[in-house]
Amino acid sequence: QHHVRQHVQLAQQFAEWVRNEKDFELAAPVPLNLVCFRHRGGDASNEAIMDRLNRSGDLFLTHTKLNGQFTLRLCVGQTNTQVRHVERAWKRIREEAGKIAAS
Repeated sequence: QHHVRQHVQLAQQFAEWVRNEKDFELAAPVPLNLVCFRHRGGDASNEAIMDRLNRSGDLFLTHTKLNGQFTLRLCVGQTNTQVRHVERAWKRIREEAGKIAAS
């Protein structure tokens, strides 16, 4: 129970960061530990963000299509995940988005 509650809380924190970032948007409600979100740059930007991060080995994002749009998914579920891990993931996502926007 402790880990499930902690993971839901961490996902809620991540969702709040997404809500507060003008270049990103939530794509679905976040009732549990899965956050579906998008960069506002469109499908190509989202796919590039995911591909770059997954290749980096820093974190692993999955994706889905919601309302016909490529949507990133971050799941908080590893037993030892702490807030610093989720903070680092958000930092890396924004860094990659910035690199893509600048290119």
